[in-house]
Amino acid sequence: MPDYQTIRYEERDDGVAWVTLHRPEVHNAFDARMQTELRDCWRFLRRHDPVRCVVLTGAGDRAFCTGIDRTETMGEDRPAEGAVVGSGSTPFMFDDPGDNIGPKSCDLWKPVIAAVNGMACGGAFYMLGEVEFVIAAEHATFFDPHVTYGMTAAFEPIHMAGRMPFGEIMRLSLLGNHERLSAERAREIGLVSEVVPADELHDAAAWAAGAIASQPPLAVQGTLRAIWAARELSRRQAVDLAYAFVSMGTDQESIRQGQEAFASGKRVEWRLR
Repeated sequence: MPDYQTIRYEERDDGVAWVTLHRPEVHNAFDARMQTELRDCWRFLRRHDPVRCVVLTGAGDRAFCTGIDRTETMGEDRPAEGAVVGSGSTPFMFDDPGDNIGPKSCDLWKPVIAAVNGMACGGAFYMLGEVEFVIAAEHATFFDPHVTYGMTAAFEPIHMAGRMPFGEIMRLSLLGNHERLSAERAREIGLVSEVVPADELHDAAAWAAGAIASQPPLAVQGTLRAIWAARELSRRQAVDLAYAFVSMGTDQESIRQGQEAFASGKRVEWRLR
């Protein structure tokens, strides 16, 4: 892996990689370089078979990510870093940061879990909208400041609309900086799957990622694609595609291993959530 400047990449023996947004001095806001580095990382992981699940988190305990770094000049072309922040000479030539920082937008279809360790706002929703599920520390908060600062909130709430009830994403977007969603409220509405004390966040994410990575990757990725199709297509279209997902996501070796595990009498030690 390259020597990144704005993210940290750690690969473990259990098939799990940890990607940490590492600009704590600006609450892990993303600049042009971080966009480029995230895109490179997601694209690398597409064909890196040793990694079967990814945990995405932020450095420190104050913020997961607070969106785009507003101290970087909006609209300035930075060819050395391979990204443009903002628009070109007309509103029809906009380089959306989500094209770079979201795992699905970068065509990564391995499971990604977000471990939210503080504030998550604005452009953070590009990433949270494209992960499989979110685990949050008790002190985590969610909000979108766009309208407070005179900007239309569009890309971010669109990404999150599939994760939150209509009234909740509308309220979050329209109230701007005037209200923040607590981790517990986020869990109640389905945005967050689990809330844990801050000192247990790492272990909670590691357990879930390790469990996913322990299972046949072809079946896991086929299941992931099927469920995302169900979210983005009509029910009938998704069902029609289910046959293809089952066919591509199932092989004789995986079935053989599963049958052997079942016949052995050993059962997974499950836990109740």
